[in-house]
This record gives sequence, C-alpha cells and structure tokens, in this order.
Amino acid sequence: METILAIVVIAAVILFGALISAGNERQRKAIDDLRDQVVLWAMQDLKIKRERLAQTVQVSDPLSWLNKTASKVCGYDLHLQVVEAFETPQALICRSGDGASKVIFSPLSPTDIRRSSNDKHSRLSRSVDQNPIFTMPKNANLYSISILNGSPVFDLELALVWKQLTGQEMEFVDRLWMYEFGY
Repeated sequence: METILAIVVIAAVILFGALISAGNERQRKAIDDLRDQVVLWAMQDLKIKRERLAQTVQVSDPLSWLNKTASKVCGYDLHLQVVEAFETPQALICRSGDGASKVIFSPLSPTDIRRSSNDKHSRLSRSVDQNPIFTMPKNANLYSISILNGSPVFDLELALVWKQLTGQEMEFVDRLWMYEFGY
C-alpha cells in the first residue's frame, strides 16, 4: 500500500512538473512575441520620426556638431580644431583644443584599415605613407559613433558636416570611427 501511494505521489509530482514546464514555455513564447512586437513598433516609430526630421536636417556649425558628438561618445569636451582632411581613404584629422591629443575621424573600421595597410595591391595602400590613419599608435582610444550614441539623424547630419569640413562627398555611412591618441 505504501509503495502504491509513493508511486502515485511521484507520478503526481512529475505530472505537475510537466504541466508547470509547459505553462512556463507557453508564457516565454508569449513574452518573446510581445518583445518582438515592441521592437517592431519602436523601429517603426523611429522611422517615422527620422522621416520627419530628415526633411529639416541642417547643421549650421559643423565643427561644433562634430565636437558635441565626439564629446558625447568619449565623455569629455575635446574642443576640436580641424588640422587636415584626406580623401583616400577618407579621414579628418583634428587636434584637441589643449593640443594634448590628436583625433582622427574616418568611416573606415580598424579592420578595414589593417586590411588596407597590409594589402600591397590595394589602391588605398598607395596612400599609406601620407595618411596618418595608417600610422596610428596601437594604444589609440577607439570610439564608434552611430545613431545609437550620436543622434537619431546622425547619418544624415554626418554627410552634411563631412561636406562642410572636408569639401568631400561622403557615401552613405551609418557609423563613424573616432581614433584618439596623444602626441
């Protein structure tokens, strides 16, 4: 009798465990679906806001915009001053207001830079000697600027700022790399 009672209790515990697991799995799926719907809604809301803002994007002071954006990313005001611009590969060389550090902005990622400087047949490799983006120290602070940490219309503003500061057209870029290092 005791054995039968123990088997019934164990079977009931296993059955309740299976029911709870099935309920938890169903609840997890419902929460995942809800999260997906919220993400889609947020993305659509951002697209609507971007479309509204895209029609009125203007940058009156490009250097101030660049300094504000860089300050948001690195956490302190650099008081940037433009030194030089390079066309191939695109790079904007700046220095901090106190002259303690050099800042290079480029649409090229660190991987692209390494690949270009190592590739002997690349058209970018011809400019390795002139462009300081290829001679940066290894300990340079690296920051990535995008719509996530810049502004909702960062990519649109960046094209305007780049044109005003360098005189060069910039193809659509959704990310700008900032390399900061001391002299």
